[in-house]
Amino acid sequence: MHKGRLEAFSDGVLAIIITIMVLELHAPQHAAHFSDLKPLLPVFLTYAMSFVYVGIYWNNHHHMLQVTQHVTGAVLWANLHLLFWLSLVPFVTGWLGENAIAKAPTALYGFVLLMSGVAYTILLREILRVPGGNKTLAEAVGRDMKGKASVVFYAIAIAVSFWNPSISCLIYVFVALMWFIPDPRIERVVDKAADQ
Repeated sequence: MHKGRLEAFSDGVLAIIITIMVLELHAPQHAAHFSDLKPLLPVFLTYAMSFVYVGIYWNNHHHMLQVTQHVTGAVLWANLHLLFWLSLVPFVTGWLGENAIAKAPTALYGFVLLMSGVAYTILLREILRVPGGNKTLAEAVGRDMKGKASVVFYAIAIAVSFWNPSISCLIYVFVALMWFIPDPRIERVVDKAADQ
């Protein structure tokens, strides 16, 4: 099967996820001073972190599919699995933002990030298993140490959230920063193949 519908559907779902998140940001009613925004700071910071996470997934999903020619039914289901977990990001973002780094919302936020990371890894593995292989993607991803490290950090952050939610949030920010720095692996492999 061709990948076009998978890309279009995924882009649409990710756009809706971001739209739902921004709709959760409510301006203070009858308040026209910057100081009136102070209580909204945790909501905005949580939104910003989640926006970056969704952006990271969109970026990596795009790069992965750029070097993918064909998909199978298993790839389609793996992609839906990823989109399911990402579709929960607006809910956990809202709950965390409204409860200023409380234990349960921080843990659930981390759980959704953890499951999104696991789902992305499953999608990657399914794409690599497509008949005919995907040497470019396999070479670019290698042992995927960054992906594995992310899952470990999420698990640690979830455990820590029951002791100190602030540290968990710092771990979530750290993982986002780890991925926010552009990951040129696929681009480098594609450029190398084009030069040959």
